[in-house]
Amino acid sequence: MPLRSWNLSTTNDFFQEFDRLWNEVTTSLGSPLTSRYPYDLYETGDSLVLEMAVPGLRKDDLEVRLEGNQLTIRGTYPETQNAEERRYWSRGLPRGSFVQSLTLPASVEVDKIQATITDGLLRLTLPKVEQARVRKIAISSA
Repeated sequence: MPLRSWNLSTTNDFFQEFDRLWNEVTTSLGSPLTSRYPYDLYETGDSLVLEMAVPGLRKDDLEVRLEGNQLTIRGTYPETQNAEERRYWSRGLPRGSFVQSLTLPASVEVDKIQATITDGLLRLTLPKVEQARVRKIAISSA
């Protein structure tokens, strides 16, 4: 195991080192706390929007499913050709199949979901059901 130096001269340094160590540990364990396939999930007034980085994939390489509020994205990156001829020094490119699941914070209208992929970014627009949309409540004076 390599020796590490720790720069803990300030409290901020301590927290930065802790974050770095935590990211190393959770990544090496394959923890769901970190995602190899980064995504943003945000909402607008009428919709939830998911943007997920899927570099190098085409629409035929992906499958998107929604069961209740559980959204699941599956994909397959091509396997390495002639891998036995290679002696890797470092490997960081994704290979093979992956699954990314997340629970949506609101119910959506399944029939109105739109999915596009452009330049390695998968974008899902998930319109919220009427009951889940933000409404402004008028206040009257007594």
